[in-house]
Amino acid sequence: MKHVMNTYSRLPVTLVRGSGCRVWDEKGGSYLDMVAGIAVCNLGHAHPRVAEALKEQADKMFHCSNLYRIPLQDDVARMISENSFESRVFFCNSGAEANEGAIKLVRRYCHEHSRKGPGIITFTGSFHGRTLATLSATGQEKVKKGFAPLPEGFKTVEFGDMDALRGAVDDSIGAIMIEPVQGEGGVRIPPKGYLKNIREFCDEHGLLLVLDEVQTGMGRTGELFGYLHEGIQPDIMTLAKGLGNGFPVGAVAARPDVAEVFGPGSHASTFGGNPLAMAAASATLTIMIEQDIPGMCRETGAYLTQGLKEMMSLHSGIREIRSRGLMIGIQCDTDISSIPRDALEKGILLNVVQGSVLRLVPPLIITRRECDEAVEKIDKLLKEKGV
Repeated sequence: MKHVMNTYSRLPVTLVRGSGCRVWDEKGGSYLDMVAGIAVCNLGHAHPRVAEALKEQADKMFHCSNLYRIPLQDDVARMISENSFESRVFFCNSGAEANEGAIKLVRRYCHEHSRKGPGIITFTGSFHGRTLATLSATGQEKVKKGFAPLPEGFKTVEFGDMDALRGAVDDSIGAIMIEPVQGEGGVRIPPKGYLKNIREFCDEHGLLLVLDEVQTGMGRTGELFGYLHEGIQPDIMTLAKGLGNGFPVGAVAARPDVAEVFGPGSHASTFGGNPLAMAAASATLTIMIEQDIPGMCRETGAYLTQGLKEMMSLHSGIREIRSRGLMIGIQCDTDISSIPRDALEKGILLNVVQGSVLRLVPPLIITRRECDEAVEKIDKLLKEKGV
């Protein structure tokens, strides 16, 4: 790949086909996929109904400018709103774009309607994207190196610490932006009641609550959206990854009175909400809801977590297993960055974040037999690594 920029540490395998929870390389080798494109293919690879929806739409129209009405946009926006909170939706192409749109929406709203802000509080360990503004919002210094000057207007406080959050708020702050579970940060789950306390704090101080559901959304945590575990509602929510089951699509959903500050010309995306993306998103959401994929995820996630915890007793180097649905982090006490490469020889795709956390985010349709297979292979890999 000499003509492609070297922005990824790619593993020595070329994947050419996928079905369900399995993928195949160009030589015919098969792998159990515990990565799912990094929490993207939640319904599994090449889901027949999603594929059929894309094929049917491709025969009609690939692209239509947002200067004109695109019927499926309203269908997808309605499904998001009816299954989350009363909202209006803006469509884009990725999680970074969705979060960028949410940041712009906060700033516009604060300038027009609030005495607060437009600064935004985010959290240590967070990850919100690779654009300049979303880099600024991200609470990890390593991803910011070499990109100064970054946009101002963000404060980072300790994840899980309400006292730190309270102490950081002044009249320059108009919103709090948080992931219900931190993915790139190492599958870090906030203390019980933390999101509810933040919601109450936002209401008390007139702040907007922005929930980054790019990785936690679309059933990943055992609810359609991660915030539903806490029984709260956001003011703004961002989605991507699993929304199109692998087809690029992102979304910003916002309370109607917040969304209305985005009038014609205030924000746009050439490809956002294109007919192909909407066909994929419509099919994905329909399947998610009809088949109660989040409920399936809860049950299978509990089964896989139990299997991993039983395995944990055999490995003194495992410090903790954190899980919510099928978003699982195996925290080790040593660097395990080499495991994804070693795992290829055992026919399994694995992912490591923060150097010491084995992150499991498989398709939500994974079977118990496949869970058992994953545990067995992870057990062998950790033993070989001396963990």
